[in-house]
Amino acid sequence: MMDRTQHNARRCNLFAFLLGKTVMKLSGWKVTGSLPDSKKMIIIAAPHTSNWDFIFLLGAAYCFRLSINWLGKESMFPPVWGSFLKYLGGVPIDRSKSSNTVQTIADIIRDSTYFTMIIPPAGTRSKTDYWKSGFYQITLATQIPIVCGYLDYKKKVACLGLSFVPTGNLQEDMDRIRDFYRDINGKHPENTSRIRLKEEDANRD
Repeated sequence: MMDRTQHNARRCNLFAFLLGKTVMKLSGWKVTGSLPDSKKMIIIAAPHTSNWDFIFLLGAAYCFRLSINWLGKESMFPPVWGSFLKYLGGVPIDRSKSSNTVQTIADIIRDSTYFTMIIPPAGTRSKTDYWKSGFYQITLATQIPIVCGYLDYKKKVACLGLSFVPTGNLQEDMDRIRDFYRDINGKHPENTSRIRLKEEDANRD
């Protein structure tokens, strides 16, 4: 059996690893999958339909002994609590300046030896017609892998599965992602967002 904790990405500490294993075991979740042979990657998390997703995603990442970062709006990071969230890998984002977020993260990736970030591309727990394309723009610009992660609440399986470096052929790359997530069940399936980028429709015009 392959040891999922053996990888080239930045590793979390032993306490986080044991905490993640404990949380997932006590909650009845099975953790499966593997990481690409890369020191840098963006993990997309879908479908995102519940606040519980954050806890179980973090627990699953720690089961891989993976140290991760994630984006959150600035209001999530008040004094004291905000310091704890930053310790867990949180990166506060000023959404009023979101136009610079892709470039900022791309620059951080280029300047870093290790980089792993989890992004829920739907951007919200509510149902939406389009995913946000930031994950694709960042990985295309930096040529690092997209890793498709999910929490299937029906099967209670957390997985890091399909991984690939985007080719620039948006339609084909998104078709691969849609196919991977086709039968995955979020906690609230009625809130599952459509897996599509606005840029796909724009390219048809």
